[in-house]
Amino acid sequence: MARAKSQFVCQSCGATSPKWQGKCEACGEWNTLVEESAKLDLPKGATGGKGGRKIEFVGLKGGEAPPPRRTTGIGELDRVTGGGLVAGSAILVGGDPGIGKSTLLLQAVASLAKNAGCVYVTGEEAVDQVRLRAGRLGLSSASVRLAAATNVRDLVASLDGGSPPDVVVIDSIQTMYADTVDSAPGTVTQVRTCAHELIQVAKRRGFALFLVGHVTKEGTLAGPRVLEHMVDTVLYFEGDRGHQFRILRAVKNRFGPTDEIGVFEMTDLGLQEVANPSALFLAERRGNVSGSCVFAGLEGTRPVLVEIQALVAPSSFGTPRRAVVGWDMARLNMVIAVLEARSGVALGANDVYLNVAGGLRVQEPAADLAVAAALLSALSGDPVPADTVVFGEVGLSGEVRPVAQREVRLKEAGKLGFKAAWAPRPRARGGKPAAKPDIAVADIGHVQDIVGRFGLESLRRTSEGH
Repeated sequence: MARAKSQFVCQSCGATSPKWQGKCEACGEWNTLVEESAKLDLPKGATGGKGGRKIEFVGLKGGEAPPPRRTTGIGELDRVTGGGLVAGSAILVGGDPGIGKSTLLLQAVASLAKNAGCVYVTGEEAVDQVRLRAGRLGLSSASVRLAAATNVRDLVASLDGGSPPDVVVIDSIQTMYADTVDSAPGTVTQVRTCAHELIQVAKRRGFALFLVGHVTKEGTLAGPRVLEHMVDTVLYFEGDRGHQFRILRAVKNRFGPTDEIGVFEMTDLGLQEVANPSALFLAERRGNVSGSCVFAGLEGTRPVLVEIQALVAPSSFGTPRRAVVGWDMARLNMVIAVLEARSGVALGANDVYLNVAGGLRVQEPAADLAVAAALLSALSGDPVPADTVVFGEVGLSGEVRPVAQREVRLKEAGKLGFKAAWAPRPRARGGKPAAKPDIAVADIGHVQDIVGRFGLESLRRTSEGH
């Protein structure tokens, strides 16, 4: 028999406490404990009941081929999901308010509705509001079934009976509630319970489930961390609403590669996919400008070329300012320290501003050398050659280390018309040698190798051990 019990649940991490306290002992957040009522079911073994039934174990190699993926018709979304939607999978899509999550999913179900049954459930808007958005996007004629509902019991009864749909969108999971849980919608217990019920019916009936998730001010998905473990795929929608570009990034995918990205452009007709993001990111670039450098990056399996901009100015304050957009602040400080200690370039007393043009956030360490080149160019006033791309990881001793997929980066640069590259030497490999790139590559082994390219010899000093 179930017995009710009151407990306090942290709305940040999901930890429970028997009594209220100002600070959560698990995550350290303040004023996040909320009282909730939980029902505890005692296991049958504890009350003298019968044990569970035996489980049938099967072999690792199955005899049946997996079901084919269902493509959405949006190439960038299919790329991020690993080639399309898998029947019975649950996909969590998170992002800032107004970034375009609902717009993208409405476009996806409208495209899928040509050959599949699609259901769009909104808990934040009325049906008429969704119809207005569909009208603005030119999707009014799509055969998508709409509903405005928040009760999970009603949704499960509707989706579990009769002929199930092929794709279901829940916008958003934080607005859903289960009447068996005595807490407000959006709390940790409600989100966990509602997600569990919806995922179970999706796997039982074999339809693909999209869950839209809100994010906190720190940029993480709101609700319990276990929510990301329950779903099969986690997608983050990134971008600045001041830019027209949007990045859809996969951070978890049980059916495909992680760290894959899809690039979209926000237009009057919704989100349009960008087939060649490198050309788009470099479209507004001006050549022969100091402080500008093109980085040949890699996002998942896709090479992406972006412009890194740096500005170095004398500081009028006691503590120089550091401002970064699109890169890691700690890594910028490390590159500045390496240039100071290993090459004798005086940067520490200056204000330093760094920006990745286009709104893309670069995460791989291969951008170290491009950032160093942009900083040296800004300090000296000598531009990096307009037809040159730069990539390489910088170590604390000043060495430039090889990075993965060197040939892929160079091939993409050559395709876009670049003639030269500053890059580390390739790793020594046995077997067949790598194909010779179409562009001229200057091997960079140490950060001092690029200092002399900007006329900064007077600021150099020989460091010990080099």
